[in-house]
Amino acid sequence: MSDRVSRRAPQRISERVSQSAFDGSRLRVILLLDLHDGAQKQFLEAYEQMRNQVASVPGHISDQLCQSIENPSQWLITSEWESAPPFLAWVNSEEHVETVQPLHSCVRDTRSLRFSVLRETGNVAPTLPESEKGRFQATARVGDGVVRHALTFTVKPGSERIVADLLAGYSSPRAQVDENTRLRRTSLFMHGNRVVRAIEVEGDLMAALRHVSRQPEVRAVEEAINPYLEQDRDLSDPGSARLFFTRAALPAVHHVAVGAGQPQDVKRHALFYPAKQGSGMALARLLAREDEAAADDPANPVHCSTIFQRDDIVVRLVDVRGDLSHDPVLTLGLTGGRNGAVLSRLLDGDALGVDGAPVTEQDLARFIERSDMKLVTDRTSSDA
Repeated sequence: MSDRVSRRAPQRISERVSQSAFDGSRLRVILLLDLHDGAQKQFLEAYEQMRNQVASVPGHISDQLCQSIENPSQWLITSEWESAPPFLAWVNSEEHVETVQPLHSCVRDTRSLRFSVLRETGNVAPTLPESEKGRFQATARVGDGVVRHALTFTVKPGSERIVADLLAGYSSPRAQVDENTRLRRTSLFMHGNRVVRAIEVEGDLMAALRHVSRQPEVRAVEEAINPYLEQDRDLSDPGSARLFFTRAALPAVHHVAVGAGQPQDVKRHALFYPAKQGSGMALARLLAREDEAAADDPANPVHCSTIFQRDDIVVRLVDVRGDLSHDPVLTLGLTGGRNGAVLSRLLDGDALGVDGAPVTEQDLARFIERSDMKLVTDRTSSDA
């Protein structure tokens, strides 16, 4: 048995609260589906078309379709990927939205789970390249029981103040969703005409999102902002609503906190990083690496940082002690002397305003001022 167990299996546990899509390990994706009665034939036809497309996606290794032996309406799709970034690039693409569209009419309910491979026992799949066989999550991470997610969308220019007032004025929904799930915190920001809503949930994220969407006060606000959205939607049409929120999803790709709990002297900010076309993932990876390094610095003013990324939209949510611009280098998530120049190359246009000159702390301070998103509302449940 010892010869069949991965010799590179990790033995350590990270000492800080963290999550990451950038550890380089293989990714296992599990999709649980509950089909409508009589939809099996239609589902299988849609899956055959979908799997042929997925097989050609860079980073995809394999997938399996499974049917429950206890309830034939319950199905399971598992897939393995070289790492999380290629999967995230695929699942957040317009191509993916179009590919999975035929499945929606077959499925009553779905749940997606994503796992980094930590250890492996047994014979490694013979089709797996040698370079991929040893790519395991380096250490077991410490969690805090919180799932982090964000939504983003744009509103018509000129309507920003109206939308901000609508989004700030609604009554908070009940925090407790069920015995296992509760809303912990919702933070809503705007940058120009872009809205970002960051959500923290203890338990099942999808259960929490469904709970919120059913609350009368939330539905009233969502209907009220409909005329101001740049992307049309009809919340009374499940397909239209699903398409809107699929495109609005802004997943958390990295999170690190110096310690558990929330100190009293921190303030929440959201920084918007305008990535150059095609550079969103590289920018998020840079910020994630620097946040990990900065977490070991006692002078670091950032208590915790969460990076959200989809395509070239990168938002970094930070809880900071003191003034945001007190230490612009650490506040922006930079630790190395050359990383200001690297950041400049990954940003759209001349976001740092340096025109090829060396990046100074004054340049970074001005960038912080421009990228600091306007806080619309920050709501925390009473016992969070």
